Amino acid sequence: MPKPNCTEEIDVGSMDFGRLGRRVVQGCFDGGSMTSDGGVMLLGQVDRKLGLMDAAARCIADPRNPLLITHDVRDMLRQRVYGLALGWEDLNDHGALRCDVAVQTAVGVDHEIASAPTLCRLEKWADRATAWRLHEVLVKQFIASFESAPEELVLDFDATDNPLHGQQEARFFHGYYDSYCYLPLYVFCGQQLLCSYLRPSNIDAAQHAGAILKLLVRRLRQSWPQVRIVFRADSGFCRQRILNWCERAGVHYIVGLARNARLQARVAFAELSMKDEYERSGAKQRMVDEFDYAAQSWPHERRVITRLEWGAQGCNPRFIVTNLAGDPQALYDGVYCQRGEAENRIKEAQVGLFATRTSCHVLRSNQLRMLLAALGYVLVERLRALALQGTELATAQIDTLRMKLLKVAAVVTRNTRRIRLYLASNWPSAQTFAHAMSQLRSP
Repeated sequence: MPKPNCTEEIDVGSMDFGRLGRRVVQGCFDGGSMTSDGGVMLLGQVDRKLGLMDAAARCIADPRNPLLITHDVRDMLRQRVYGLALGWEDLNDHGALRCDVAVQTAVGVDHEIASAPTLCRLEKWADRATAWRLHEVLVKQFIASFESAPEELVLDFDATDNPLHGQQEARFFHGYYDSYCYLPLYVFCGQQLLCSYLRPSNIDAAQHAGAILKLLVRRLRQSWPQVRIVFRADSGFCRQRILNWCERAGVHYIVGLARNARLQARVAFAELSMKDEYERSGAKQRMVDEFDYAAQSWPHERRVITRLEWGAQGCNPRFIVTNLAGDPQALYDGVYCQRGEAENRIKEAQVGLFATRTSCHVLRSNQLRMLLAALGYVLVERLRALALQGTELATAQIDTLRMKLLKVAAVVTRNTRRIRLYLASNWPSAQTFAHAMSQLRSP
């Protein structure tokens, strides 16, 4: 059977889908301007309420002749970041998206927005100063999100892999992840993102973490001199210089501590007792305790909390070092274990907002892509915080928000007086969408 020739012109005037009872079912491509991304208007409202893309645009130096510019930096940033939040992860997607009237309206123009090649050139303008200034925007946005000074801030540091499948600059093989990758560093405070720093993978996981912690603490204390700051991380960030600096600077810490022979010796008797009790009762044993400990390189002893378990798979000890006061079990379960929430937020930024799409050859351009995903994350997080509290989507991740709130079909009409979106009458999320818009429109 011969294959159809995909280059042949096909008549799209009318298509016959058969019959339903006595009715003929037909379709044709004459619906006018329609979109599947009607929820982009919500993103535009959040952005304008925060002034996020205006601030981000001032961070990027535009080398073009001002007299020849059609698409300014702010509009291109809006287009790219809104596209990520809507699920359009590739530059090529903007070949069609640029003609979407709803997206044009959210961006703030009434003509075609930037093409993929134009957006690609935007990425090439990035340098180290650009990354620095965009991180300042993230921190300023975080500070502005508080109406009054917080009593305590817990800064979660974590490193993860960003897999690579090309010949990108600073590409190295990482034994732990068993792949070629970057090793980005993320810093979160609660659900808010403060740092999205791209690094090569041939380094220690804690490299630059101490410097970033110092910068963040200094900036946060400029706004809130009395705030209590807690540094929280896994054992990959347990470095003497970081702990020493925290103690000198009055910063609290609760950090994982890697297992070693000396630590194992300190808990060996307790583990044997738990083993005997498990074998006698058959019930899984768990204990949280503490002791003072000093590694050879430490200047003094520090408080170490240990969580011991014995079950069907044997022993499973964990150790953390901290200068926080309080009950050891409350600190382990109520403070340290909450670090796992940052891992969920990293997943949302990397998978939901495509921060892993680092396919540019140059490292600085890939850093900009990560920061564009970070700006998209800020929009989504602020949408939840400002507009969706009290709704079923108040804690929804980006994939759910995209499916239930952002990806909505609409017919768009545009004339000299009005641009109007005709949304589906029976859309299940209509009430939530209207509630969100009213919250964002309020002062």
